[in-house]
Amino acid sequence: MAAAPDFHLPLAAADLLRDGGPGRYVVQEVLAVRDLPPALAGKVPTPPFRSGPVLPAGSRASPRLSPCFAAAFRAASRARGALAVLEHFDCVYSVLHHFRTVGTAVKEDALELMMHVVSHHSNELPTILSDSGLSHADRAAHLNALKMNCYLLTGLMDAFEMETCKNSCSEADPGRKNRKNHAKTSASLWEEEREPLLRLLTQLLQLDLRQLWGGLVVEEEFFSLMTGSCYRILENPSIGLQRYRLTREAVTHLLAAALLHCDRMFGATLKITQMLQHFEHVAPVFAQAVSLWAKEYGLKSLVGELLREIGQKCPQDLAREASGVKGYATFISELAEQIPALVLSNMSVLLPHLDGESYTMRNAILAAMAEVLVQVLNGDQLEEAARGTRDKFLSMLQAHVCDVHSFVRSRVLQLFTRIVQCKALPLTQFQAVLSLAVGRLKDKSVLVVKNAIQLLAAFLSNNPFSSKLSWTDLDEPLKKEVEKLKEMRDRSRPRAAPVIAPEEEWEAMLPEVRAATQQLFQPLQEGEEEVLEVEETVERTVEQITGLLKKLNYKSAARLTQKALCRFQGKEPFVGPGEENEEATILGVLKRLYTGSCPGENSEDPPHDNSSDKIEEVVQEEQPQTELVKQEMLVHYLQDAYNFSVKITEALNLISKMMYENSVSVVQEAIEFFVAVSQFGVPQALLGVRRMLPLIWSKEPGIKEAVLNAYRQLYLRPSEDSERAKAQALVRNLSLIMVDASLGMLQCLEEIISEFVQKDEIKPAVTQLLWERFTEKSPCSALERHAAVMLLGMMARGKPEIIGTNLDILVTVGLSEKACEDYRLPQEVCNVISKLASNPKPALGKNSAPFRLPQNHMLFACLSKTVSKGFAQPSSHWIPFMEAAVTLIYQLAEGAEEICADILHVCSQQALEKLQEDDEQKADAGDSPHRVSDGSGSLSTFLLLHLVALVGQVALQQVAYLEVSVSAELRRRRLLKEEKTKKQSHTSTKKQRPQSTGNESTMEEELGLVGATADDTEAELIRSICETELLDGKHLLSAFVPLVLKICNNPGPHRDSALSAAAALTLGKLCMISSEFCDSHLRLLFTMMEKSPLPDVRSNLIIAAGDLAIRFPNLVEPWTSHLYARLRDPCPSVRQTAGLVMTHLILKDMIKVKGQVSEMATLLIDPEEAIVAVAQNFFGELASKGNAVYNLLPDIISHLSDPNSSIEEESFHAIMRHLFSYITKDKQTESLVEKLCQRFRTARTERQYRDLSHCLALLPVSERGLHKLQDNYDCFADKLQDPAVYNCFQTVLARFRRAGVKPEAKALAEELEQKLSASHKRGLDSTETCQDGSQTPMPAPAKQKPIGSSRRQPLSPANSDNDFVTPPSRILQNHKRAQKRPPRKKTVITFSSDEENNSEDELLAELREEETPTKTTPISRSSARRRR
Repeated sequence: MAAAPDFHLPLAAADLLRDGGPGRYVVQEVLAVRDLPPALAGKVPTPPFRSGPVLPAGSRASPRLSPCFAAAFRAASRARGALAVLEHFDCVYSVLHHFRTVGTAVKEDALELMMHVVSHHSNELPTILSDSGLSHADRAAHLNALKMNCYLLTGLMDAFEMETCKNSCSEADPGRKNRKNHAKTSASLWEEEREPLLRLLTQLLQLDLRQLWGGLVVEEEFFSLMTGSCYRILENPSIGLQRYRLTREAVTHLLAAALLHCDRMFGATLKITQMLQHFEHVAPVFAQAVSLWAKEYGLKSLVGELLREIGQKCPQDLAREASGVKGYATFISELAEQIPALVLSNMSVLLPHLDGESYTMRNAILAAMAEVLVQVLNGDQLEEAARGTRDKFLSMLQAHVCDVHSFVRSRVLQLFTRIVQCKALPLTQFQAVLSLAVGRLKDKSVLVVKNAIQLLAAFLSNNPFSSKLSWTDLDEPLKKEVEKLKEMRDRSRPRAAPVIAPEEEWEAMLPEVRAATQQLFQPLQEGEEEVLEVEETVERTVEQITGLLKKLNYKSAARLTQKALCRFQGKEPFVGPGEENEEATILGVLKRLYTGSCPGENSEDPPHDNSSDKIEEVVQEEQPQTELVKQEMLVHYLQDAYNFSVKITEALNLISKMMYENSVSVVQEAIEFFVAVSQFGVPQALLGVRRMLPLIWSKEPGIKEAVLNAYRQLYLRPSEDSERAKAQALVRNLSLIMVDASLGMLQCLEEIISEFVQKDEIKPAVTQLLWERFTEKSPCSALERHAAVMLLGMMARGKPEIIGTNLDILVTVGLSEKACEDYRLPQEVCNVISKLASNPKPALGKNSAPFRLPQNHMLFACLSKTVSKGFAQPSSHWIPFMEAAVTLIYQLAEGAEEICADILHVCSQQALEKLQEDDEQKADAGDSPHRVSDGSGSLSTFLLLHLVALVGQVALQQVAYLEVSVSAELRRRRLLKEEKTKKQSHTSTKKQRPQSTGNESTMEEELGLVGATADDTEAELIRSICETELLDGKHLLSAFVPLVLKICNNPGPHRDSALSAAAALTLGKLCMISSEFCDSHLRLLFTMMEKSPLPDVRSNLIIAAGDLAIRFPNLVEPWTSHLYARLRDPCPSVRQTAGLVMTHLILKDMIKVKGQVSEMATLLIDPEEAIVAVAQNFFGELASKGNAVYNLLPDIISHLSDPNSSIEEESFHAIMRHLFSYITKDKQTESLVEKLCQRFRTARTERQYRDLSHCLALLPVSERGLHKLQDNYDCFADKLQDPAVYNCFQTVLARFRRAGVKPEAKALAEELEQKLSASHKRGLDSTETCQDGSQTPMPAPAKQKPIGSSRRQPLSPANSDNDFVTPPSRILQNHKRAQKRPPRKKTVITFSSDEENNSEDELLAELREEETPTKTTPISRSSARRRR
């Protein structure tokens, strides 16, 4: 009987259809698809198991299988078990062959059948393998059956897996929804059976199968069959999902069994690295698998093989393959997390990638180092070698804090944060890493800065020093302990026996030294000259000679002295005593050196400087005293804590400046950092806590919430136990913030506290404590009482009833007789009570009467009394209190104008009485310098100051009262009357209503004519009162106008600066009343603004002019250039005030933004940081208003590049760098490129050429922008001979190339570069040629037009009087129109700044030609003509 053929595992399924030679199994027939179901069910038999050539299906006489094949696979498997496959292999193979087209039920039946067969075989094999009498034929049969069954089962597994992957891709495709349900059953069955199948194969591989191969090694193809299915399963992207965790574990154990029973380490290494390269999702799976193999199966060598294989990859190739490197990086980092010790032993093979171009690999290796440091190289019990490795890793991490790639820098900072949080950073490295983190705060990358802040916060939270890190608190203890250490060292220094004098030692050693010196004059031995060389300095040479003498090396010391005498002639100590004998000279120098060094050696005590020099002294080995060691450790500790605190303080200054960055995440990190710093008691943290206050107004919800959380954490959650103690801590901390806080900061704090009050986060105990402090029931200082009143006012904004229910207490305590002692407390009481007016109860309704107190209320009587009483007393705080009191009266009082008129009358009467008293007393000397004289009498300056300030405040509040309160009350009453009339008419018209009247009224209501006409009527009434009544002869205010004008017109050299400032401010307030009065005195106001030598006067008038520009814009508009002129005021405070006023006016569109806005741009280079911040804020807000900055850039460039602008070239560059940062849109860039190129045609000087080219270099030119340059090349071609211009265009092209361009654009850039180079060389050649000749061919500059506008001229500190001619009003007021007066001639207004001025100052009230506002010249003149 012939032997059964052997089944050889094929490389491809088609190999079984071809004849492989004698004795090899070949598939005889592949069944048709329609015959597979009955075949698997047992209805159609398969051909017998034999060898020979295959007979393809359909090649026989009959296409159908003959029913004579009776042995079905299922029946045979029940009868013969696993050996049934020997005769029925072709049936299941046919299923594999037609897997794509066969039905789902057939595939499932085949899978179940093969699982059953392999499971049965796996259970039988232990018995079969243990049978010693197993014949060769049976062994061969079982071997063939095993290989056949495994081949079919793994084939089905692969087919199902490929189908599952394909269907998962189809599900993602919306166009193939009809195929989703088709494979649902098959895929679900496979997912259920996949994990049991893998466990079955694992069980099979755990058997000792070598006996089936005759005791030899199991053939490699068999293991490849198993592992290939595992790798194919892992290729499925969904394998990483949590629901497939058991499947991943089963694959891991199956691969481990294959690796244990087969020496396939090299093959597995290659396969895993290939899959890591091509399938990014398998990196975490393989990291977990390799970790499991190393821990449970002992396959530790595989870790080294894999890391070595990855380490041998070419760094340049990895830089090009972004997808592959991600898999390697993830594998390395996750493997280090799970088995850091094994990664540490193989880390050396990965280090070359730290110098590679792939930042992803650098990040992975650095992350692996960090994991090793945290989990392995952590603790104080490390051996010396482990410490060395730890320090090397830390050095590498520190080096990459300054990596070229921002992602690496950011990742390293994250790793250091983890190291610090795990307390794995040794104390010796704290200062170095902390310094690196502080340095990264200046990084350009937002991500790096954010992680640097997080690292600093981790340092604070995990610092080993103290819970309080104030360097000022640590300084004194450090000095004290250093002194103590010094004393202990002095006491512990051993008392040596009497020492032989240095001179005696020299005499003893002199014979040997003389003998050695005499040898110098004998022939030298070989090599002696090469050994000894003189040091570069005398000091180092002396140390070298002294050391040789102490080592008894006399000959070398003498030879070195001989050379030093030649080199350092005349320098101490190498100065000969005058002996002619060279030997005596050498001996004399040696004696001086030796005897001079010995005392230093015995009594040397290095100086201490209260720094680390004192701490780093080495304790002598003969001093093992415990107390000394403890003291030295204490000093070390205090010094480290001090250095740590100083570095944190340095970081505070940098981080505080980041709170206004554009990045929300950086701002949030900065806020959280200051919260952490405040908890550690760093004094400078209060500055950061204050600095974050304005962020409460941020438009970003995340930033606003971060500020609220910060203050909630800092102040609302104190650590005290009782409610009283918590309230005291909260009040104390909030009071500290308000010390020296600006008005803006207090408003921000008020917003935060009101938020807390509205959310009921501030407990009643806090309010109770504040009232106790205010009423002095609880002892406190004056500042604490003051802060308590302010906090009550802030809380009243959230809940007005806090003040409303205690109004009598505020009045009786705050405005008592003691108020005159310190007016700051009454002032704050007025501000607190004013919250009642600004926070009316919402329940009262929109048409309810506003909250006002009767005229006879005790509040107003106390206010009038306090103001009048303090009028005659000199006090610097009276004016602020008076302003708050007058404002409160107009806000809350019925008949406020009467109360203020009485106050004004009483105060003016006091002034007159005082004047009369002074006139009656004749002074022996002249007028006092502190009195104001008009020839007939004198008055104290402070009285006049108080009077003028009171007049101005009453005038301003009277206008505000009319415009706001009276106007609102008129409208409220009208609406109530209309509503009442409407109800009555509605009731009456139900019975009868004329149709026409109803139609007319309805039409008027629909058009809004009734309300609009009434509003205009009311507004006209208010305006007429202001224009005709407030400043006429009948009103009290008119009586003080001449006084104010006289002070303003006659400043005089002896006038008080405060009086001048108050008078100027009052003049501005009076101008707010009437347009006629304003128009008449604008010239005086702007003259004072320009010529006054007092900065306070100029600042006050700038603010007044800003208010006037809002109230009377048509009157102030011709004077706009004078407002802009103050932006160049010599005083920084005036420039800052002007910048703020112009910012508000421009952003509110109250003045036209012309070319003069370039004056705002010049503030960007101001030496004062606060002024620069104002300018940056202005342009930042302007940039948020659409294309505003883009539209203004041509005018700004035109003005600043003008030869008469007096702007230096470097300053121009700095301004443009900031402004061009707002140009972000491609269309804007392209348009500016064209405009700037056109501007070259009208440029007149080389400086303008350079400025324009620099602006072009700042633009990120796109491909279309490059076309614009090409199209306008003729505009600047002749300017390229200037090297600066040429270099700017080269910069444009270089930036364009770096952006990564298409080949077409690259060719365009090369063409343009060639043209630029040719024009540049041509220009240089022509210049050289012209220089060789006798005449210069450079064209003469075109004759410049006279500069007509004053804003183009350099601004001088003071203009001439002719510059201040009153411009004509653009419109007449409404009440003048009604009177129909005939057109009047231009009025002649006389103005004199002193009484001695003559009539030459009388000028016509009209603008000069050069002062008339003109339209600015655009950059592109041709385009401007087209627009016109």
